[in-house]
Amino acid sequence: MPIMTHSITSVASSPLRLYTSLAVFLLGAIALIVPSGYSLGAVMLLLGSSVLLFKRPVLGLTRQDWLVIAALSAYTAIGVFEAWWDGQGTSGIDKPIRFLLSVPAMLLVMAYPPRLAWMWSGLAIGAIGAGGWASWQKLVEGAWRASGHTHVIQFGNLSMLLGIFCLAGLGWAMEQPRRKAWLVFLLIGALMGILGSLFSGSRGGWIGFPFVLLVLYRGYGRELPALLKVGAVMAVLVMASLAYALPQTGVQSRVHQAFDDVSRYASGESQTSSVGARFEMWKGATQLILEKPLTGWGDNGYEQGMQALAEAGVIDSGVLRYGHAHNEFIDAFAKRGIIGLVVLLALYLVPMKLFAKRFATRDLQQRSLAVAGVLLSVAYIDFGLSQVFLAHNSGVMMFAFWLVVLYGTMRAHESRKSSV
Repeated sequence: MPIMTHSITSVASSPLRLYTSLAVFLLGAIALIVPSGYSLGAVMLLLGSSVLLFKRPVLGLTRQDWLVIAALSAYTAIGVFEAWWDGQGTSGIDKPIRFLLSVPAMLLVMAYPPRLAWMWSGLAIGAIGAGGWASWQKLVEGAWRASGHTHVIQFGNLSMLLGIFCLAGLGWAMEQPRRKAWLVFLLIGALMGILGSLFSGSRGGWIGFPFVLLVLYRGYGRELPALLKVGAVMAVLVMASLAYALPQTGVQSRVHQAFDDVSRYASGESQTSSVGARFEMWKGATQLILEKPLTGWGDNGYEQGMQALAEAGVIDSGVLRYGHAHNEFIDAFAKRGIIGLVVLLALYLVPMKLFAKRFATRDLQQRSLAVAGVLLSVAYIDFGLSQVFLAHNSGVMMFAFWLVVLYGTMRAHESRKSSV
């Protein structure tokens, strides 16, 4: 049964498809080069979804579609509940409610899927823009760490995300009439996005890169000849070595600083360095988890609990200026209890499993969307090891809306194939 009642021809020529194409293009193209640029395309999709009330396309949602909706809704529900019982007021529901608001956007994308050329070109332009701006800040302005318009960690990790999305798009590019041009365009986007991460000095995004390569291999590796696989591995090793060796990138100093922070924390010399402060926050949050593992402390309760631990000498008072644990999973456990942790894991793992199921398809256009979807969760899991990424507007908007764009577009693509 097809998902929509529209004919393939009417959907393909619909002005609404042009609208979603533009929105998705902007979601990638201006994400990091315009203040709050990651919000414009998302807001366009949300506002555009109101048309579904009048056009009323028949959406034959499957069990898998409902699982994605349930994961987004559950994360909103647990966040709103925490805000209510913790006395956070309306400000506490601002970020969790955005996950629920992404659901209408997903339905719009399923009904009027964006053109993939617009989506991949938007991502490439966004990655090139982020890398170019980071290069200017680092090499021309002399900034210690490139930060764009947002927090330096958010900027670096989201630049990395745009770059690895471009790598996922290589499968789509292989089936295009102008294959070589698209491959070069996306590869430049990938390199510039990763360069933006390097110039930001955001080390958390670098740790997970081997897992990114593993996803790409699982998604595309079986079609590649052995010689090309070896060449790709060698190219990655050479680029990594150059990034470390060239002092202009700042990679070597950031790596050395991390080891120095660990050494000084272990010796008791400093508990408030970049890495040491994280260890101290994780120690305090773990203590809070042991005291309230089921319900958690809530955001306000967490701050009060950490204050009490500092006064008791359990943790260094220097970490009290941070409102979260700098680890997505520990923070969720400490503030929302075991249910909050489970819901967070579902938000990442349920869509990731559904995307991964499409790795077996021979349709490279569809598989490229699946690879990008898996990479979205893998990247955020990695980012979340050293930062509470979903505590920031940029982290919320980029995850929630890219999730629904990739999933909705993939499902619409499947529907059109099945109805032919």
